[in-house]
Amino acid sequence: MAASLLPVVAAYLAAHNVMTLATQGPDGPWAAAVFYAVDGDSLIFLSSPATRHARNFGHDRRCAATIQDDTADWKAVKGIQLEGSVELLEADAAREARARYAEKFPLVAPLVAVPPSIAEALARISWYRLIPTRMYFVDNSRGFGHRDEYSVS
Repeated sequence: MAASLLPVVAAYLAAHNVMTLATQGPDGPWAAAVFYAVDGDSLIFLSSPATRHARNFGHDRRCAATIQDDTADWKAVKGIQLEGSVELLEADAAREARARYAEKFPLVAPLVAVPPSIAEALARISWYRLIPTRMYFVDNSRGFGHRDEYSVS
C-alpha cells in the first residue's frame, strides 16, 4: 500500500498495529482484531485456522477492515476503512510474510528465543494477506464524517 498511497495514509498504517477484520461466513458476519504489517499494497496478518474469521475465508474471501485511534473527541477521529479479499499464504509466500511481519513484530522472527507458550501458538497459525480493493482515510478534523478515497494498485 505504501507505494500507491499518500504519505499521510502510509504513515498512519505504519504507526498503528491492530485492524478490526470483518468477515462473512455460514454463521453470519463476524469481526476480530488482528495485528497487521504493511507489505507493499497489502496487509499481512497471522491467525489460527480454527478461528471463526479464518474459517469464514473458506466461505467468502471478501472482507472489510478498520484501523483507528480510540478517542472520546469526535473531532479527533481518524482512521482507515477498507474492503478487499484475503488469501492464505503458504510455503515461500508464508516465509516471506513472516519475515516482513517480524520487521514490525520481532517476537515472530525465526531465530528469536520466545516463551514456550508463544512458540506453541506460532506453530499452529497460518499467514494471510489482505488485498485491498477500496480504501478510505477518515479525518474528522477536516469535518464530521470527512473521508477521502485512495487508490490501491
